[in-house]
Amino acid sequence: MSHKSWQLDRRSFLQGAGIALTLPYLDAMADSTARSAETPKRLCFMYFPNGCGIPDKKKYASEHQKWSWFPMGQGADYQFTNTLEVLQPHRSDISILGGLSHPRSREVLGHLAGDSWLTGGDVSGSNYRNTISVDQVASSQIGQKTRFSSLVVSVDGGVGYQSRVATLSFNDQGKPIPAEHRHREIFERYFSPGGGAATRERRAQIRRGKRIVDLVLEDSRRLSRLLGKGDRAKLQEYLESLSSVERQIQRNEKWLDTPMKPFNAEHINFDVDPKKTPEAYIRSMIDIMVLGFQTDITRVVSYMLGREDGIGFGDRFPKLACDINQGHHGMSHSTNWENWSNYDRWLASHYAYMLDRLKTVRDEHGPLLDNTLLLFGSACSTTHNARNYPLVLAGGKNMGLKHGTYEKFDDSVPLSNLFVSMLNTVGVRSKRFADSTGTLKAGVFG
Repeated sequence: MSHKSWQLDRRSFLQGAGIALTLPYLDAMADSTARSAETPKRLCFMYFPNGCGIPDKKKYASEHQKWSWFPMGQGADYQFTNTLEVLQPHRSDISILGGLSHPRSREVLGHLAGDSWLTGGDVSGSNYRNTISVDQVASSQIGQKTRFSSLVVSVDGGVGYQSRVATLSFNDQGKPIPAEHRHREIFERYFSPGGGAATRERRAQIRRGKRIVDLVLEDSRRLSRLLGKGDRAKLQEYLESLSSVERQIQRNEKWLDTPMKPFNAEHINFDVDPKKTPEAYIRSMIDIMVLGFQTDITRVVSYMLGREDGIGFGDRFPKLACDINQGHHGMSHSTNWENWSNYDRWLASHYAYMLDRLKTVRDEHGPLLDNTLLLFGSACSTTHNARNYPLVLAGGKNMGLKHGTYEKFDDSVPLSNLFVSMLNTVGVRSKRFADSTGTLKAGVFG
């Protein structure tokens, strides 16, 4: 079929001042008769440390009904407590899963289990033998179709250390993959076809306050004149989104380095409202993740919202975000269920934000969420109990998933069964992963 003068290649860029800006899908990239032949299938994992608040039903009956992370009841008629009520607008797009865990982690201290959340490996004491994480199994196949095989990000960055990692992702040798956390460095990668770091010229432009959108302004005007009304609106929306993310990155950069050094929380002088800073920091990373899916530079993402056991910047989030005068780890040892529930709710609100964005942003196949599986959760439940992981699975409507229920499993079902089902759903054919015994027999997978 001949190429029309107004048609664009799917991998088109806007050019300007040494910058090549990746474009999202536009109708002008399709041929005259059909959409792109292949529908991208994506995986995303979001993790929070230290488990969640689950008051004992017998000892704290009324508190359990109000402040427990897990809903009341099961099946389609479950009722949210205070904690996950922020997910109510997404009820038809999520499945809450209870009772799942990794058998090899059930007897270890809960804070050790974070190393194995995506691996199912043996991380107990001197027997520490971790294995490849499920995101990296997926990236080895579907990652070949994108510029980056996966995006590994976290609040703190790096790898941390054994039993207190700062990353969710592990390679095929069971070694941790360093997570990225500096938003500017990640953001700049979207705008170089080779995926390299910012050039000397670009660093100078950043110092002069030059935004990406400013640098491609003339080329975007030229392209806009060639596009139809719908594509012009899409292009404008995309550029505005990029500009918004970069503005937030600029604000983050004013204070981001400070918390990475040893410090006393009472003496930090943030340049922005400290009650808004953590939310802005987390959500600008989420915006980058969504842009990654929108531009199809990657289809596999893992995001760690904090490290276990009170280590790292995330332990200060309760104070900075919720005015709770206690660290996250300390909260996990308390019986102040209201505080714990309110903080768990705050963490879940970021998952809700991610769902909002994935529903709103579309490509030629519809809302991104419909072709994305997004798992949110932790590697222990209450205090140090490495069982009954809190888990919420969302998305995948176009891949056959059916949401809207809360299902609970017993210890005979390992969490790895869920990973096998997720891999198969995104086209990574798998019979086993870690200690799986098959696929997850759950209504969400039909």
